[in-house]
Amino acid sequence: MPSLIIGLASASLIVLNTLIGIAPMLILALLKALLPVPALRRRCGTGVRWIARCWALANRRILHALTGTEWDIRGREHILPQRSTLIICNHQSWVDIPALMELMLEKAPFFTFFLKRELFWVPLLGLAWWALDYPFMRRYSRAELERRPQLRGKDLEITRIACDKLQDRKVTLINYVEGTRFTQRKHDQQQSPFSHLLKPRAGGVAFVLSAMHQQIDTVLDVTIVYADGSVPSFWHLLSGQIGRVVMEVRAIPVPEALREGDYQQDESFRAAFQDWINSLWQHKDQRITALRQQAQV
Repeated sequence: MPSLIIGLASASLIVLNTLIGIAPMLILALLKALLPVPALRRRCGTGVRWIARCWALANRRILHALTGTEWDIRGREHILPQRSTLIICNHQSWVDIPALMELMLEKAPFFTFFLKRELFWVPLLGLAWWALDYPFMRRYSRAELERRPQLRGKDLEITRIACDKLQDRKVTLINYVEGTRFTQRKHDQQQSPFSHLLKPRAGGVAFVLSAMHQQIDTVLDVTIVYADGSVPSFWHLLSGQIGRVVMEVRAIPVPEALREGDYQQDESFRAAFQDWINSLWQHKDQRITALRQQAQV
């Protein structure tokens, strides 16, 4: 079947699935915001997540049925279904999101992404992410912080508020540590020391571990590699033009000294945490090289 037909069929079914689920999800989200009884708010939140899980499962079945993409998952045994988990992952494409859904759905507690604020305006999906209490982050440039120093730490404050909302349930938190998708232009502008990655932003990870150190049982490092070496678009996925996606999962022990600390105020803690994250990123960079070489054999 031509890729155009596959893409149009996949996109149409996913849009239909989204339209079916979005209205009841938003109704429950509004009730959760308005109801004065905490137990009823929790039930509404559970209902929102149930609808989102059904939506994600239906989308996965659509992609399986129409696209033929092979999901090569390695290390899945590290995923524990009843444990709250923090996932750190490299980020190249919108396809990374359905890739992580493929990895985690029905294997772990429902996932929460840290999203860029601009994604709130994505039609339908932005409202769905709001209903799911996904934190919308804003990254401030150095020049903007110099003009408005009161904005320093604002992104971490948003992280703290988001973590407070997650304290009463098992969760899978997904953090794209680079803060944005990899492109060669961004890589060159940063003068990144890594071959396949942007510089990691350690602050968000540090704050999550500090705010939820008693709840996060597991930290997983997920490396995503597209086997042909290119960075696919979401249309490539919808239209069946992605042959194989490799995902490697590695369980990461977090040193006790790094589970609690003041990343903003304690310079020695901040330096130690950044060294730890950079060491993880160095390992990930080497694994991406190795996985790409294996895929070409």
